[in-house]
Amino acid sequence: MKLVADRLAGARGGRTLFSGLSFAIEGGEALLLKGPNGAGKTTLIRMIVGLLAPAAGRIGLEGGDAELGLGEQCHYVGHLNAVKSSLTVEENAAFWCRFLGTPDAGDRIEPALASFGLAELRDMPAAYLSAGQKRRLSLARVLLAKRPIWLLDEPTVSLDRAAQGMLGVAVNEHVAAGGLVVAATHVPLGFAGSRDLELAGPARPQ
Repeated sequence: MKLVADRLAGARGGRTLFSGLSFAIEGGEALLLKGPNGAGKTTLIRMIVGLLAPAAGRIGLEGGDAELGLGEQCHYVGHLNAVKSSLTVEENAAFWCRFLGTPDAGDRIEPALASFGLAELRDMPAAYLSAGQKRRLSLARVLLAKRPIWLLDEPTVSLDRAAQGMLGVAVNEHVAAGGLVVAATHVPLGFAGSRDLELAGPARPQ
């Protein structure tokens, strides 16, 4: 499996953020998107999942499921946690299982919550969770359905060191099993098998 970007250009608000961008990442690798604010890291991730169209170039997946589109083979965790405050931690996980079409939801919820240190909070309404706990709940959904590509936009926001370690374990296990990860970050993540892609951002006027 290989994710390939060929001469991509990305724009926002009529302003070109990057152009002529090409890269390839294979299963078993993690690609870390780095660069200053406004460089286009989030734009690139949203292009991969299909929420934004490239201004030029193309993105394709080689060796994935031929019956599914690229976006259908991705887990996308953006800046917003997408947690329903009126539901408990477990009910949020069950909602995501239904949304993602997970047939064995009962078997996946408990280990997913445990992996992110949420098992003891399963009956707590999400409204009472701290910012870090909400972020962990948001990240736990990558374990609720098997998808080969994980797209993580600033995944460590609000996470303490212990929670960052939980994320690292989940990502490293996914990569070791042949999965593929693209993550936007401003801080070291400690993911195994990772390499950096620097986005310089648009040229500033002199």
